[in-house]
Amino acid sequence: MTVVKCPTCDKDVQWTKESTYRPFCSKRCKLIDLGEWASESNTIAGAPAIDPQAIDEFDIPLNDDFFKQD
Repeated sequence: MTVVKCPTCDKDVQWTKESTYRPFCSKRCKLIDLGEWASESNTIAGAPAIDPQAIDEFDIPLNDDFFKQD
């Protein structure tokens, strides 16, 4: 059986189908990690794949009407 360290709290986690939140030890640790990515505390080194200013040029409306299907 493989054992990995939880990326959030460093506890040992068994890498099995029964380990629902692997590689995290718990839902709490998984959500902490998600929050760090969402707040941009975690990032991947390197240049952005797209220029953030170029996104404005697409003129996509930021409301739910954009995603409605006819």
